[in-house]
Amino acid sequence: MGRDDLPSLLLLPYPPEPSSQSLLNVAYRPSITAALSKLKRPTKASKLIIAVACPILHGQFLRSKTLSWPEAQALVAGVYGVVSVVCSQLSINTEVDGGPGSVDATVILIDHDRKRRFTPDLRPAIEPNNTVVVDMATFASAYYPWDYVFHVRTELGLEVYQTYLRFAEGKQTLLQEQLIPVEGGLTLNVAQGDSPRSATQTSNYPVVCLGGTFDYLHPGHKLLLTAGALLLQVPRKGDSSQPCHYIIGITGDEMLRNKKFAEYVQPWEQRAQNVILFLSCLLELSHRGWKDGTGPKIDAQDGDFRTSFREGTIQVQCVRIHDPFGPTITLEDIDALVVSGETRSGGRAVNEKRAERGWAALEVFEVDVLDAGEISDEPSKTENFASKISSTAIRQQRAHARAFTKI
Repeated sequence: MGRDDLPSLLLLPYPPEPSSQSLLNVAYRPSITAALSKLKRPTKASKLIIAVACPILHGQFLRSKTLSWPEAQALVAGVYGVVSVVCSQLSINTEVDGGPGSVDATVILIDHDRKRRFTPDLRPAIEPNNTVVVDMATFASAYYPWDYVFHVRTELGLEVYQTYLRFAEGKQTLLQEQLIPVEGGLTLNVAQGDSPRSATQTSNYPVVCLGGTFDYLHPGHKLLLTAGALLLQVPRKGDSSQPCHYIIGITGDEMLRNKKFAEYVQPWEQRAQNVILFLSCLLELSHRGWKDGTGPKIDAQDGDFRTSFREGTIQVQCVRIHDPFGPTITLEDIDALVVSGETRSGGRAVNEKRAERGWAALEVFEVDVLDAGEISDEPSKTENFASKISSTAIRQQRAHARAFTKI
C-alpha cells in the first residue's frame, strides 16, 4: 500500500466530564476541523480514524471489564456529530466511497486512564478483553501504519500522544512531516474525587442484532453499528468454540425500489461488504496491522455474508431481509436489539412477535440521534448537517452530479 492509500490517525485526549454534545463540540471541533481540512484532497478520497482516549472500562481483571453503554454510545454520537457538522462546513462528503474530496471518518474509543502508571520495561501487546474496546497498548500494536498522525497541542493532548508513541515504537517509521500538531479546544473536567463513577455498567450479550439499509454508509450508520458492537460479550482470547455473534439485517434491493432516487441505491452486496469493512476497523486485531493491504475474508453467499474477527471469537453475519423483522423473529437465540429513534416502534413490534412465539423478549437499546441543533453556529447549518447523514440526500447529490455531467 502506498502512503496515500493509508488511513490517518487523529488522537483526541480525554473528553469533558460531565459530557454533552455541546461540550464535546467545544473540546474537539478545532482538532477535527484541522485534520479534515488537511485530508480533503481534490483528486482522491481519504480515511481518518479518530481515536478518543478515555477511561471507559471498569474492572480490575481483564476478563471482567464493563462499560456504561449509554455513556459510551453518547460519546461516539457526540464525536460523529462534530465530524458531520465540520464536513458540512468544509463541503466534505462523509460517506464510504464518497469519491474525490471525501473523508471516511471512523470513531474509536480507547480505554486509557492517565492515572495508570507504566513500568519502564512495558512493551505493547495485543491483549483484548471481554469487550470490543481495547487499551492504548493494544491499539498501538494493531492499528498501523498511518499516512498522518494528528495530535492535539495541549497538555493532555501531548500526554496522550507521547504515551501512544511509546507503545507504537517499532511499528512504523514516521517522518516528521507525518506528525502534525493541531489546536485543541476547551475541555472542562469537574473533579469527581476518588469515588467510582456513578454510571450504571451495562451487561454484554453473546448475540446482538440490528437492521438497516446501510446505503452509502454514513456517520449515522457508523454510530448504529458501533453501538451494537459495544454490547458484544467477547469470549476469552483464542476461545473460538463459543464466539459472540453480531447479526446485521440489511434491507434487500427489492424493498428499496420505491425509495427516492432508487436507481442510485447501492446493490445489497456492496452495502453488506461496506458494513463488514467498517466493522473490521472496530473489531479486527492483528500484529501486522493493515500493512499487507488485505481485508477481512468474507464467506459470500446469496444474501448471507459472514466473517470473523479476533481469532474467531467474534462472528459477524450480514443477512438480506425482506420485512421489518428479519432474523429477530426467525432466530430465537438473540439477546439484544439496537434501534434508532426512527425504528423505536419496530423494537416493540419485534418483541410482540417474539411473545406470540413464546420466545423471550430482546433487550432493546436505542442510540442517540446525530443532531446539529446544540453544536451549530447558525440555524441554517442544521439543514446542511442533515444532508450529510441522509442516504436519500446522498443519492440525490449523485443524481444531480450525473445530470450535470450530461449537460
